[in-house]
Amino acid sequence: MLESLLALGGLVLLRDSVEWEGRSLLKALIKKSALCGEQVHVLGCEVSEEEFREGLGSDINSQLVYHDLFRDPLNWSKTGEALPDRPLGALRAMCKRTDTSPITIAFDSLSWLLLHLPCTTLCQTLHALSHPDSCLGDSSSVQRVRVLGLLHEELHGPGPMGALSSLAQTEVTLSGKMGQASVHILYRRPQQRPTFQVDPTTHLTFNLHLSKKEREARDSLTLPFQFSSEKQQALLRSGPGQTTSHIFYEPDVYDDLDQEDPDDDLDI
Repeated sequence: MLESLLALGGLVLLRDSVEWEGRSLLKALIKKSALCGEQVHVLGCEVSEEEFREGLGSDINSQLVYHDLFRDPLNWSKTGEALPDRPLGALRAMCKRTDTSPITIAFDSLSWLLLHLPCTTLCQTLHALSHPDSCLGDSSSVQRVRVLGLLHEELHGPGPMGALSSLAQTEVTLSGKMGQASVHILYRRPQQRPTFQVDPTTHLTFNLHLSKKEREARDSLTLPFQFSSEKQQALLRSGPGQTTSHIFYEPDVYDDLDQEDPDDDLDI
């Protein structure tokens, strides 16, 4: 499962709950990325750096670039910027990277950032991180960027959840029953680029539309099958110089001319 998740770029959203925590899965994905030789940046907000690095091993920890927002989030020690500029500064620094090596950026967690930053600001930053070509302007020199975001879905309403869900290419929801954990993975295919269709009527040898004069001529034309009242009167009225025709009928011996009993020849 880890290989299939790491094979995809974009934003991978890890949705956990109080009963089923997702930090263990986040650390497993980070470990797998580091073993693949990728650069790994971790934005830690909820637990201390020591607690987060615990269990990863010295070889993995040596490859992690940890941005600590947990120890002094309000900048009481006056060593840096306070909220909200401090996490935004760390995010902007990640967005402005210009190297072309694959990188994994992990957020522990997006829920903490949502509580301290506007949802629109966070969504715009996540989009810039997961789509570096839109940030740098040259997609040919940008390698794959994977963003792992831990999200405690019980802390947020449908608005922020829907906004983050629309940005994610992969959603991993942790749940379970009877003490047995289960994982539901939703993968969205990348949106296809719009294609410009050629107008099929540009090179025709005939016109599909009538001009104003052509339309007036068509409307004034009387079709042969249209039996108007004028045509009917013209047929019934004989004009001067027109010849008239007569029908001459000579009955034969078998014709029945008895008007009182026209059916007497039927022998009924």
